Amino acid sequence: MRSTGNTSRSTTRTTPLLAVVAALATLLGLLALAAPAARAQSPGAAATGLHVSDGRLLEGNGNDFVMRGVNHAHTWYPGETQSLADIKALGANTVRVVLSDGHRWTRNSPEDVAAVVDDCKANRLICVLEVHDTTGYGEEAAAGTLDHAADYWISLKDVLAGEEDYVIVNIGNEPWGNTNPQGWTEPTIAAVKKLRAAGFQHTIMVDAPNWGQDWQGVMRANARSVYAADPTGNLIFSIHMYSVFDTAQEITDYLNAFVAAELPILIGEFGGPADQWGDPDEDTMMATAEQLDLGYLAWSWSGNTDPILDLAIGFDPARLSSWGQRIFHGANGIAQTSREATVFGGTGPDTQPPTAPGTPAASAVSPTSVTLTWPAADDNVAVTGYDVVRVSGTGETPAASATTTRATVSGLSAETAYTFAVYAKDAAGNRSPRSATVTVTTGKDTGTPGAGCAVGYRVVNQWPGGFQGEITIRNTGTTGINGWTLAFTFPDGQTITNMWGGTPAQNGTAVTVAAASYTAGIPTSGSVTLGFTGTRATANTAPTAFALNGTACTVS
Repeated sequence: MRSTGNTSRSTTRTTPLLAVVAALATLLGLLALAAPAARAQSPGAAATGLHVSDGRLLEGNGNDFVMRGVNHAHTWYPGETQSLADIKALGANTVRVVLSDGHRWTRNSPEDVAAVVDDCKANRLICVLEVHDTTGYGEEAAAGTLDHAADYWISLKDVLAGEEDYVIVNIGNEPWGNTNPQGWTEPTIAAVKKLRAAGFQHTIMVDAPNWGQDWQGVMRANARSVYAADPTGNLIFSIHMYSVFDTAQEITDYLNAFVAAELPILIGEFGGPADQWGDPDEDTMMATAEQLDLGYLAWSWSGNTDPILDLAIGFDPARLSSWGQRIFHGANGIAQTSREATVFGGTGPDTQPPTAPGTPAASAVSPTSVTLTWPAADDNVAVTGYDVVRVSGTGETPAASATTTRATVSGLSAETAYTFAVYAKDAAGNRSPRSATVTVTTGKDTGTPGAGCAVGYRVVNQWPGGFQGEITIRNTGTTGINGWTLAFTFPDGQTITNMWGGTPAQNGTAVTVAAASYTAGIPTSGSVTLGFTGTRATANTAPTAFALNGTACTVS
């Protein structure tokens, strides 16, 4: 966990001395994983559902299963019961659900956990259930033990028995901090043995120490002995990747070490936006996971106190943040790579495409943009999105994407005829036949479009000498914005050190920000959000004026 509505996690970057320790631990970990006699095969226990064999997570029918999903903070937001359906509609095949064993937060009852499992199954999602109270044990005074978490799981045995096809038990979230992380190994082994002795046959997931990031290599060095302690062999390791993993080499080395040793692993949490500790390399995380067929679960759906990590703003799937757009619709993202578990749809993969969407209709036609709506397509599993294309003769070019049956196409030329059509797609990557077309002629350019903008600025967090800020740009005009530059001045000499959502340039106190590719388009009444980290002196006064493409904006 990086941050939630109820707690925060501290990621410690290595000092030179710690870097030496980490390097030694890394070397020892590589040697341990590379032991010639080691193969992470199950000891022959009969598979009753999701299980591990030869370092791979398999379904009960032997089908390889690669998790593609997100984390959802259920224990703090139990009323957000629509979330799993929304996560599924965006293409996920797995959700990791935050629970509490009662040590630190309100205990989730057996009835509540049973309802969560039923909700996962109803939405055709594999359910990873985790106890969050263990977060940062040994450094976080309020954290609980893995033994206490194991007792909680045993209290839920009647609820979870028979759900091995659908449920993975993640014993405890990030169950050790940065203080003496070597203490992680024995309690982890003991908790695994305790659950097996109680009769649990589920695949068990174990998180790394160092707040999940294992920057001292303890899990990597001891993974073999932890795995061997599970008599069923149905155990998978979870690494959490945040700012410790800010280079491609760190990411590929760590994941490849487990794969080479045939020890099962996934990225159980990760973030992409930069923070005061660094800038995680989420592109390499996602690309490497796809290359190695490893699972990943992004943090997190919504409700973070650090909102740059909200995939959906206010739990609204129609308001994905730039981080959410990256996870669901970016390269190696969920919509592109997720495959539904076959337990929900027979013994084979989903090869059935959705039906064609209905004929699109045009509205809000301006000189440079048009809004299209269309009747929804149907699918045997679920439609996860739509692609709008511009048709010209026998060719077509991408124009917009949407997760709902509405999209605004911007960047058009005035008084020009355009022909559009729509495709539907599902989580398995199947694409529908093309819809019927609609032809639209854009309006006349009257010379001065109805430009307008409002900018919100806030400090998300600050510390001595530095801070994290957020800028929201809203299009209050009558036409869509396609490409922008934002200008403002820092009153107290603040300096931007890193930014996501735009590219900054600074000359003294004057700042200009050019749009990133994924924030360049702002439809009428739409908005984009940028985040950044910066340096400051004692004062940290907010800018009082902003201009977008030379037009003064309202400050909101």
